[in-house]
Amino acid sequence: MSVHLPHHFKGTHMSRFLEVLAKHEGEITMRSLPAILHELKRRLDAESAHMELSFPHFIDKAAPVSGARAKVCCQCTFSISCNGRKDDVSLRVVVPVTTLCPCSKEISDYGAHNQRGHVTIEVRPTMTKEGWAWIWIEELVEIAERSASAPVYALLKRSDERHVTMQAHDNPVFVEDLVRNVAVAVER
Repeated sequence: MSVHLPHHFKGTHMSRFLEVLAKHEGEITMRSLPAILHELKRRLDAESAHMELSFPHFIDKAAPVSGARAKVCCQCTFSISCNGRKDDVSLRVVVPVTTLCPCSKEISDYGAHNQRGHVTIEVRPTMTKEGWAWIWIEELVEIAERSASAPVYALLKRSDERHVTMQAHDNPVFVEDLVRNVAVAVER
């Protein structure tokens, strides 16, 4: 959390940050963050306020053939700023994926070069009459995985390994294609 104070202030009362957070304990969500920041801004007589919350988000995934279940971790960050005129809100999700190189596949008789990577997607919801138009973290994860050669699973059995390897082999993508795929999907 941070605030931008008027130039004639020499400092802030840091305990007010904790007081405002404590008042909203158990209800800190993307929907409540603007109210929290507006209260912080008012209590500190600040020109603007900013808050960033980063956290691991675990998604329960079933392996594609065996159905073995395990959690895959995606790093998420909610960021919000308010300056009295408008609120700026964003959600960033970092998703592990697998890519398979189309060039390597083309020049190889067997297999191809593949690698794990991370896709970072950051979105800014639009404001509607009903409030912020949110997209779910799981939707962004799905976009990243669909845009890559194959998703990453935390637990795979032998039959799953074959499936994921074949899926990546059937869906080779360059990094540039991956980025383009994500951008097109997010725009929809």
